[in-house]
Amino acid sequence: MANVEKISVSMTPQQADLMRDAVSSGAYASSSEVIREAMRDWSAKWETRKGDIERLRRFWDEGKTSGKPASVDFDTLRSEARQELSAARKNAR
Repeated sequence: MANVEKISVSMTPQQADLMRDAVSSGAYASSSEVIREAMRDWSAKWETRKGDIERLRRFWDEGKTSGKPASVDFDTLRSEARQELSAARKNAR
């Protein structure tokens, strides 16, 4: 690999043992390969999480600009939601 940067990583003894087992089993050629795969997995997860954060920020902004807040009776709201869910399930059959 021509363009790589060395970084020191600290991990628990259990994590180190698991990584060494993965390499010694032949599943990975080196501990660096294990870490690179972990970074690819984390990177994909992070991209999803960033999208979730942006979506929550948009919802927050929409809520703030939607007008004056009103009181909600959560028992009534829950009951109505259950009725709608029940009706939707019956219609799906």
